[in-house]
Amino acid sequence: MGESPDFISDLPQSIIENILTRLSIRDAIRTSVLSSKWRYKWSTLTDLVFDEKCVSPSNDRCVVETNLVRFITGVLLLHQGPIHKFHLSTSFKQCRPDIDQWLLFLSRNGIKELVLKLGEGEFRVPACLFNCLKLTCLELCHCEFDPPQYFKGFSYLKSLNLHQILVAPEVIESLISGCPLLEFLSLSYFDSLVLSISAPNLMYLYLDGEFKDIFLENTPKLVAISVSMYMHEDVTDFEQSSDYNLVKFLGGVPLLEKLVGYIYFTKYLSIGDDPGRLPLTYIHLKTIELYQVCFEDADEVLVLLRLVTHSPNLKELKVSASPVQPFPLEEEGFDLFERDYFDYKLPSLETVKITDASGIRYELEFIRFLLGTSPVLETVTVSSSLSDKDAKMDMVIELLRYPRVSPRAQLLFLQD
Repeated sequence: MGESPDFISDLPQSIIENILTRLSIRDAIRTSVLSSKWRYKWSTLTDLVFDEKCVSPSNDRCVVETNLVRFITGVLLLHQGPIHKFHLSTSFKQCRPDIDQWLLFLSRNGIKELVLKLGEGEFRVPACLFNCLKLTCLELCHCEFDPPQYFKGFSYLKSLNLHQILVAPEVIESLISGCPLLEFLSLSYFDSLVLSISAPNLMYLYLDGEFKDIFLENTPKLVAISVSMYMHEDVTDFEQSSDYNLVKFLGGVPLLEKLVGYIYFTKYLSIGDDPGRLPLTYIHLKTIELYQVCFEDADEVLVLLRLVTHSPNLKELKVSASPVQPFPLEEEGFDLFERDYFDYKLPSLETVKITDASGIRYELEFIRFLLGTSPVLETVTVSSSLSDKDAKMDMVIELLRYPRVSPRAQLLFLQD
């Protein structure tokens, strides 16, 4: 009888490569036993992803760490050709001297995408990283970042993600401005930082930390912004100025499509002297999400009004209210909603979601404003933070009294 055909060995090279790219690096290496034609095929993979699952589990963390270091080192020693992507995710600390050697190897092999997600501790990024001039994506977590003086930036970098990085503020600004093609920027867990961002091609911006002030100096292509701003109880933690932060922060982003703000972001935007109408109309803005807005603060409510009335194509609005203070702030001597806001129309607004409402004056007036100015509104969903059933019912009755310009508008009141 003749030998049966060896379909695995006879597979076209393109199919073998496609199969290998869909496997974990550990399983890709195991394919060497399939046939002689498969042996070491994995060694030309351009994308390498490592984590603690690459080695056998053990109750002894030292054994797992040692095996992981040996595994990664062995893969790199046997590898042939360029390495375009290198991902390492580990909480181990002892392997960090080996990372220096791995990065030196990668810097000589055309690395384009580098992700280092390390556990808490000190890891100083070696100087050879700054010789990886072909990088298009860089993500670092729990590292110390201090570029050498000769470093001028990554000319091809499009995505930068820094999480809990020990770095000087001026270094961050210099790094950002030194990446002219940068499109995605994420900075998280930074403390007391005053940040200026100049990135002419930036499209997506994500900030999370104790930012004292933020300047978007040259970001005309931004389409999505998400900001979480933390501070102590004293608003003076933010930089104080007569310049209106709403204009300073959002005055140069004409293409903005989505704005998301958490914690004290609305408070930050409200600081400064309100100029009246904003100098920019956000014709591309479709979604606004602002969380923990203080409706006891007229300045924060004014930020909300400014944004929605200057976004003629806004379709979706989500707002959560911050908890009512035990001793409410004094009522303002004027009524925001006695101005000309009801002369505005929100011609595209379709869905509104208000959460953690407590039924205070400006919350209800804001909902009344939305119902009275949105001709294509479909749903307004309100959930309350009130525990008293009678107070909730009073709030529902009040909301149902408000006129609606949209014949399709539904008011939905949800229990938390």
